[in-house]
Amino acid sequence: MASSSPFWHPFANMGEPPESRLTIVRGEGARVYDAEGREYVDAIASLWYCNVGHGRAELADAAREQMRTLAAYQTFELYTSPPVAELAERVAGLVPVSGARVFFTSGGSESVDTAVKLARAYWVAAGRPDKNVVLSRRLAYHGMNVYGTSLGGIPANRAGYEPLVSLTEQVPWDDAGALREAIERIGPERVAAFFCEPVIGAGGVVHPPPGYLAEVEAICREHDVLFVVDEVITGFGRLGEWFASGRFGLAPDIVTVAKGISSGYVPLGAVIAGERVAEPFWRPGTDAVFRHGYTYSGHTTACAVALANLDILERERLVERVRELEPLLASALRPLASHPLVAEVRAGLGLLAAVEIRADALAERPGLVVQLAAEARRQGVLTRGLRGVALQVSPPFVVSEAQLDLIAGAFGAALDAVS
Repeated sequence: MASSSPFWHPFANMGEPPESRLTIVRGEGARVYDAEGREYVDAIASLWYCNVGHGRAELADAAREQMRTLAAYQTFELYTSPPVAELAERVAGLVPVSGARVFFTSGGSESVDTAVKLARAYWVAAGRPDKNVVLSRRLAYHGMNVYGTSLGGIPANRAGYEPLVSLTEQVPWDDAGALREAIERIGPERVAAFFCEPVIGAGGVVHPPPGYLAEVEAICREHDVLFVVDEVITGFGRLGEWFASGRFGLAPDIVTVAKGISSGYVPLGAVIAGERVAEPFWRPGTDAVFRHGYTYSGHTTACAVALANLDILERERLVERVRELEPLLASALRPLASHPLVAEVRAGLGLLAAVEIRADALAERPGLVVQLAAEARRQGVLTRGLRGVALQVSPPFVVSEAQLDLIAGAFGAALDAVS
């Protein structure tokens, strides 16, 4: 075996030589440091999630204090603890969902699986069990649990696992009319929900066409299909609003979140259901029970840390800061669009961007994006490839203007180095 460590990395070729591994040992703000003492600007906030930046002692203190009192207690049936109840109230007050109810998970993949099951359970409780087909978009990423893999629209992530969950179907990512056609072909009486990232994340940071989100929401309303917005990446400030649904004026039936709810300091996610979806299960005297949950749904310490994370976001006005940095990130990256290897620079929605490489260059050199990410690392910036075609940019909200320039400069140097 190539590696001397038994650790099996996600999404990794474990046959690569051991020296290709990078051990990160410390973080501070928008910078991290490896075991050799080298410093990097974290252009990706680890995996989209470190919104408040690395090294926040306040979050460690929140975990310590909670663990000294009660580390965790299960929330099945009618158990709870103060941080769980308080976090549910905070989240419900921030999300643009009427009558929000909050179901906690351990992360984004669990949130997506939970949301699919909730959508189907809702229609059963509403007396319409035949509404069980779930639609999603090509290029989409909805986590790697079985339902998320089934809904995902990145072919490489599905390869080797098919056949996957039935009663799912994908439509083109940019064509609202295709959604309407699919619903009408399948039959509105059979379609339960449409899952949609407001900005496609792992599929390449692909922006919605103008008017697309409002149109697909209207199509869902017209055909009585639940509109589910996957905000695992965009939730908690990434687009300069607490939720992308707020920025785009959406009113989802269900929202999935994770990552930024705790800035990744502890694993945590949630499904936020609107009043309509929650009502059959919350109605006094109901016998409808959502028979679903995880051991760590509403983990006490995780919720305490998330509350401290929200305190930081609010006290330091970091969501507003994202909106202020948005044009600066776009300006820093814009010159890269003229590079011969670059097809497009996508920026202008919060601290979320991508630099896509030309298709002809990728056809000649399929490993080019991996090579570019490695070269950017040598320049002192950590990024990663998206769908094998683009470089990711999603730094912590505390990133400085100078660091945004460093990210753009490292990308430019990497492009020149491989040309």
